[in-house]
Amino acid sequence: MKININIRNRYILIGDLLLSFISVLGTYVLRLELIEVFSNYYLSLLWMLLLSLSIKPLVYYVYGLYRKMWIYASVRELKLIILAVSTASAAIAAIMLLLFTNRVFTSFPRSVLIIDWVISLIFVGGLRFGLRIVFENNKNRQASRQLVDIQKNALIIGAGDMGATVAKEMQKNPALKSKPIGFLDDNPEKYKQQLHGIPVIGRIRDLARVIKNNQVNEVIISIPSASGRVIRDITEICRRNKIPFRTMPGIYELLGGDVNVTRLREVEIADLLRRPPTPIMEGSVGEILKDKVVLVTGAGGSIGSELCRQIARWQPSRLVLLGHGENSIFETYQMLKKSFPSVALVTAIADIRDEERVAQVFSRNKPQVVFHAAAHKHVPLMETNIEECVLNNIFGSKVVIDACVKHHVKRFVFISTDKAVRPISIMGASKRIAELLVLNAANQTHLSYSVVRFGNVLGSRGSVVPLFKQQIAQGGPVTVTHPEMTRYFMTIPEAVYLVLQSAGMGKGGETFVLDMGEQIRIVDLARDLIRLSGFEPGKDIEIVFSGIRDGEKLSEDLWNDGRTLNPTEHPAISSEQSDLVLQGEALEHIVDSLVALALDGEADQIIDLINHRVPEAEIKHPAGRKK
Repeated sequence: MKININIRNRYILIGDLLLSFISVLGTYVLRLELIEVFSNYYLSLLWMLLLSLSIKPLVYYVYGLYRKMWIYASVRELKLIILAVSTASAAIAAIMLLLFTNRVFTSFPRSVLIIDWVISLIFVGGLRFGLRIVFENNKNRQASRQLVDIQKNALIIGAGDMGATVAKEMQKNPALKSKPIGFLDDNPEKYKQQLHGIPVIGRIRDLARVIKNNQVNEVIISIPSASGRVIRDITEICRRNKIPFRTMPGIYELLGGDVNVTRLREVEIADLLRRPPTPIMEGSVGEILKDKVVLVTGAGGSIGSELCRQIARWQPSRLVLLGHGENSIFETYQMLKKSFPSVALVTAIADIRDEERVAQVFSRNKPQVVFHAAAHKHVPLMETNIEECVLNNIFGSKVVIDACVKHHVKRFVFISTDKAVRPISIMGASKRIAELLVLNAANQTHLSYSVVRFGNVLGSRGSVVPLFKQQIAQGGPVTVTHPEMTRYFMTIPEAVYLVLQSAGMGKGGETFVLDMGEQIRIVDLARDLIRLSGFEPGKDIEIVFSGIRDGEKLSEDLWNDGRTLNPTEHPAISSEQSDLVLQGEALEHIVDSLVALALDGEADQIIDLINHRVPEAEIKHPAGRKK
């Protein structure tokens, strides 16, 4: 076998040979008098030198110590060094003791074996990590000379693990062009302490003073658990002082992902609406997902793709991505393949209304857990496409539910919306009827089929945020329907995390309602987004009110006032009192009638039937369709 050692590692090999010689000789000298070594122990010394010079380099090679770039050595390499040196020393010790037992030499101080092991560890590790220290010192000196005029002084908010990681990365990589000059943290025990040589110089409330008294060029927010109010206060101070600011993602975004400086990004509107993270209770989630076949419908959508990302953390035996749009499914597949290469992924391009194709996907993959996120959700758009809304949201849901029942899927979770409560839009009514289909199936099968209901999610397709961003990029105006219109908002990662928590608690027939905090005025959301874009609302970018559209409410509800909302084991999740106002043959008859009307293009009759048969539904006929 030909051993190829690059030029740099040849020098390391020579160093190892020299240090092995010194180690053995030094061991004997430390253990014995020099004269005694050469008078009584010279034979064992020669044998140990011979074994060390032949066995150690060979073992080090087997363990890859001559194939490493030691300028990038880390704790992992240190463990490898300990293992290699220990293996070599054990081999030498075994041979030396065997030779001594067989009287090849009669004088042998056995303690030299332990001393040689310790010295070898110091020499082998010191040689390699010394290279890294020399390299980093030279690199930092060269980079400092090149970047001294363009480095930014970064103030890091949060002196926790993440803040320490960001600071260390900045110190190690001058190409980032940021130099940490201090931390701000509200923990009084950290005040005046140092992380990686960088002092904690105050609390978060001292931000304005610190900016004023120090040459701060950038503020880094490294508290993933920070609430939206804290981030809003920080960014407002930075904005007033014209200091750029960036943040690490929130705790739910980081689930299952690496924490490093590359995750730094601009502060987004979702960051301003963060709430303090709820307790992470993952035991029940792991039980229902790990080593299971999990299928997600609408896997290419904003909710569906995030569901897939968080589900993949639990290492299902197979994750089936079902969706109608090939491009969006491909994007989700690529994201998962990169982040979770060990998870078996299956893509299924299918329309949930196609009963034969859905049955084929279920028969082929035999899912044990299904999350149904596929739906049409644009309220104004569905008001002019009533038939399509019925066929996709109602009939498509029925097809998926029927496939689950037929193929004995043990757990099914339906993603619903606050618009299903007292619906005044066709989209809301379609989701309400789909809710009833899920609860009816749970009642008939006694399986764990449940509904999870929540409000708007920031950043989802069709939400107001992408529209506002586009309008701001065009110079305005930003259009808001009504100055008093409010909505519940939650970030996509947080909503999906709570969906999985709900799934773990479901026994069957529950309607879980997520705690979404207080409703937020849309106009306030618009103002925040304008400021985050570097403009002043009313001055640089105008806000105009366009009027409420068909199917929209001024505010939404997450549950019906007349029903009881019961707490669950998770503080951010409640369970609505069971409300099978329609079930069995009556529900099936309504669904069949709605589908038949949709296929015949009878939109007005669809609205009349829903208003007549679905309790609390009050859908208006779109303007110009029926008088």
